[in-house]
Amino acid sequence: MKITVCIGSSCHVKGSHQVVRALQQLISDNGLEDKVQLAGTFCLSNCQKGVCVTVDDVLHSVSPDNVDAFFAEHVLAKV
Repeated sequence: MKITVCIGSSCHVKGSHQVVRALQQLISDNGLEDKVQLAGTFCLSNCQKGVCVTVDDVLHSVSPDNVDAFFAEHVLAKV
């Protein structure tokens, strides 16, 4: 599974750094380092929805406040 987080300026302002840190921790806490690849990218062209995150090329809007729920629903449920 590949998770890509936008780190462009709009998403950065909306908390992409915190989302990346939280995802790194959640991947580690759940022992998924060998099953989940986390990457950064610049602009996913959905700035109004930021922080833009894709899971296997499906776009999601994530914030530092809902990253745990996002991870449970879109990552843990599928690995």
